[in-house]
Amino acid sequence: MEKIDLLVSGPHFFTMNGDGVGYEADHAMAVDRGKIVALGPRAPMLSQYTAERVLDAGHHAVLPGFIDAHMHIADCIMRGLAQDTAHWMMYGLAPFFHQLDKDTMLLAAKLAVVEGVRAGTTTFGEFSRAPGKICELFRNTGVRGRVTATIREAVSRIYHPGELYEYDAARGQRMLEECLDLSHTWDGGADGRITILFGPQGPDFVSRELLLEIQRCAEQSGSLIHMHTQQGDRETAQTMMRYGKRPVAWLDEIGYLDERLIAVHLTDATEDEAALVARRGASMTLCSGSIGIIDGIVPPAKAFQDAGGNVALGSDQSPGNNNHNIFNEMKLTALFNKIKYRDPEVMPAWKVLRMATIEGARAIGLGDEIGSLETGKKADFILVDLDTPTMAPVITKPMRNIVPNLVYAARGDEVTHAVVDGNIIYENGKLAGLDWSEILPEITDAAGNLAARATADFNAVKGTNAQLMRTGKL
Repeated sequence: MEKIDLLVSGPHFFTMNGDGVGYEADHAMAVDRGKIVALGPRAPMLSQYTAERVLDAGHHAVLPGFIDAHMHIADCIMRGLAQDTAHWMMYGLAPFFHQLDKDTMLLAAKLAVVEGVRAGTTTFGEFSRAPGKICELFRNTGVRGRVTATIREAVSRIYHPGELYEYDAARGQRMLEECLDLSHTWDGGADGRITILFGPQGPDFVSRELLLEIQRCAEQSGSLIHMHTQQGDRETAQTMMRYGKRPVAWLDEIGYLDERLIAVHLTDATEDEAALVARRGASMTLCSGSIGIIDGIVPPAKAFQDAGGNVALGSDQSPGNNNHNIFNEMKLTALFNKIKYRDPEVMPAWKVLRMATIEGARAIGLGDEIGSLETGKKADFILVDLDTPTMAPVITKPMRNIVPNLVYAARGDEVTHAVVDGNIIYENGKLAGLDWSEILPEITDAAGNLAARATADFNAVKGTNAQLMRTGKL
C-alpha cells in the first residue's frame, strides 16, 4: 500500500469538475505533501492507500474550501455600526474608521478569521491597511491569503456630498512603496499560501498618474490589481467631476480594463458597462450582502457572466455586511438576482456554489491551484455535516437536495473541518493559532475604546444612526 499524509472518505464529494458541481458518491481522496494525489471510488482507494490520518466523513459533504475574494477584515470590530444609513462611507463608517489604530485592526482581523474559517472560508482575499500584520496572522493560522495593500491618494477626512476629494501625492507614493516592500517580503510566503496584490482603493481615490504607475508595477511583478470599481454613485460623481466620464468609460480610455484587473462591486455600473469590463478580460468580485445593505442595489453580475467573465463572491466588511460568511453571500446572491430579474431560474444554487469555489478561484487568478478537488491541485477543502437540522434530511433520488440546502438553508456552523495545503486548520470548533476565549475580552475592550474615541465625530456629522439613537430606535 502507498503511504500518504491524509485520506478522506465519505458519501458525498462535490469536486466542481466540469461545468456543474462534479458530484461523486462514495469516494475517497488521497492527500500527500499538501496536494491531492488521487480521488476515486472509496473501496479501491482504501485498499491502495494507508495514511497518517484518516478523516471518515461518514455523514458529511466534502467541498473545495470557500474563497472570500474581497474582505476588509481589519474593520470587523465595527460590526453593525454603519447599517441603514445613506452616505454610508462618510456619514456611517468614517466616524469610527478614522479612529482605528493598528493594534485594534489586528484584533478585528483575528475576529474575522475565526468567523470566516468556522463558516468554511479557506482563502481570504484581504484588502488591507495593515497588510504586514495580516500576513503574519494568515501564516500563523494556516489559511490562504490573497493580500492586497491599499494605495490611496485622497486625504482621509469626512467629505460631504458634492465635495471633490483632495489628493496628497506624497501619501500615494508612500503607500505604493509600502506595497512594493510588502510584495518583496511576503509574496510567496508561508510556503506559497500568501500572495500579494496591488490595491488602488478606487479610480476616485487615486490620480491617473499613480493608477498608471501601479499598473506598471503590477505588470513588472506579475501580480494583479484588486480595486473597487464603479462601486457607487459617490465614485461616479467624483470621476464625472474630475474627468467628465463615468468610471468604467474612463478606465477603459486609459487602458485599465484587462486581465490583470479584479473589479470589485461594479455597484453603479450598467449591464452594458459590466459586459464591457468582462469582454476586456477583467474579473469581478460581487459582495451582495454589503452592497444590498449599503446601497440597496443588486450589481450586474449576471450581465458580467453572460459576457463570459468570472465572478467571485466576497463578504466585504462587517460595518457593511455584518458578517464574513460565504454561505450568507451565496444565499443573498441567488435571492437578490431572482428578485431583480423576476425569474426563479436566475442564479441557481449550483451556480453560486461554483462562484464560491472554482469560479471564484479563477476570478482571483488561482484557478489552476485551488477551487476544485482535482489531482495535482492544492488540498484546500471543507467538510460539512449533513446530520444537522439545517441540512436534514438528505435526499439523493430522484433529485439530490444537498446543493440547494447548502445555499438556502446552511448557516456556516455545519462546517466541522477546514483543510489548507493538506493541513487541518479547523476541527470541531477549534482553529489553529487562535483561541477564541482568549481574544474575546481583548476585542471587547478595544471596541469600547474605539466607540469612545468616535463619539464626537459620530454626533457631529448627525447621520441617520445618530438620529436613530436620539429617538430611541437603536
